[in-house]
Amino acid sequence: MKYPPKGSKKLLNAWAFYDWANSVYSLVIASAIFPIFYGAITIIKDADGRIIKDTVEIFGYNINNDSLISYVTASAFLVVSIFSPFLSGISDYVGNKKSFLKFFCYLGSLSCIGLFWFSLDFLWFGLLCYFFALIGFWSSLVFYNSYLPDIAFPKQQDKISAKGFSLGYIGSVILLIICLIMIMKYEWFGFQDEGFPTRFSFVLTGIWWMGFSQYTYRYLPKGNKKQKMTRNLLFNGFREIKKIWITLKDQLTLRRYLAAFFTYSMAVQTIMLIATYFGIEELDWGEQDPTTGLIVSILLIQLVAVLGATLTSRIAIRIGNIKTLIFLNIFWIVICIYAYFIITPQEFYIAAASVGLIMGGIQALSRSTYSKMLPENTLDTASYFSFYDVSEKIGIVIGMLMYGVVAQITGSVRSSILFLIVFFIGGVLLLLRVPKKTDDQVNG
Repeated sequence: MKYPPKGSKKLLNAWAFYDWANSVYSLVIASAIFPIFYGAITIIKDADGRIIKDTVEIFGYNINNDSLISYVTASAFLVVSIFSPFLSGISDYVGNKKSFLKFFCYLGSLSCIGLFWFSLDFLWFGLLCYFFALIGFWSSLVFYNSYLPDIAFPKQQDKISAKGFSLGYIGSVILLIICLIMIMKYEWFGFQDEGFPTRFSFVLTGIWWMGFSQYTYRYLPKGNKKQKMTRNLLFNGFREIKKIWITLKDQLTLRRYLAAFFTYSMAVQTIMLIATYFGIEELDWGEQDPTTGLIVSILLIQLVAVLGATLTSRIAIRIGNIKTLIFLNIFWIVICIYAYFIITPQEFYIAAASVGLIMGGIQALSRSTYSKMLPENTLDTASYFSFYDVSEKIGIVIGMLMYGVVAQITGSVRSSILFLIVFFIGGVLLLLRVPKKTDDQVNG
């Protein structure tokens, strides 16, 4: 098949559409329904809604439910960070980047379907599915992100990156609304067990992800083939990462930007992963159903994020990428301080809307800014983006572990949220060290 040329509308749309396909994992599994489901089966409350037990038994040990899921999450991200350079190096040398993208897409989507059988009786199996779903999602993003400089010219990258995130938010919201209706009005669908539609939502997520990604695969090129497979192929990925690390010594702008990205992304990703768990345990819901309230707040985040991603790309054009990222980090600091004091669902909704406004923007702009900082005529883009993704994933591992430790020591997630301000302040300071001429270069 002859693939569309670089920069063509069909190719750009096909690439961006993978966000539509895979973002349902981020919303349904990572952010909304699964955290609520996990909390419902691992937390025991009294008649007044007070938590009387929040520990679970696994392999003969009792462990705090929040600590357990945070450690599983951190472990999965650690695996992703270790294997990303290994896999991306192979893909660039063999030239089958799309095959790797497909493999991890299918691994993640099938693992989502496996969550249908998640229960306390089979806790190890459910956590294993959660573990592999996370690995599938984030590993596929290594290859998906690395396509950006291959399919779009520098002037197109901010816009198409933002479009991808926007499509992802819209698509995931559509599925979440379907799942929410199915959960709240389960009798409409002929379900006898009110818990069945929640678990069936995980099946729909896997089918959506796998099914809609086929449009992307139809038009996305196979990848850049550099050389034939050799017996030393298994070590090429690590050589590529080492080579990129060495080249960063001569690329001051890229090196300083990566340091800033690593720091603030540590906090951004951690907040996104623990927001729902925070809402479950720290808010006073009164007579209001926390399940509906939390899903509504997450929907609010997604809807506002569409606007946020678009506005951020336009602001970046006017004032520059780096200045925009500094502004976003300062906004995050304000949100963290506000979140520490919230108690009511209404206050949580305000925080959710604020997070949504900047969440999509900082992700899309961070990705496109890095893409435009890469050396011209770079062929091994997957290795460069593997380095980018490894930085992000190691940051998440550190962030999730610190969240778990601080929450366990203090007994409150609020303290963990407040502690994350340190990373946003560090992000601002490091972004200020990026050479001032950078904005002219990436926007030129």
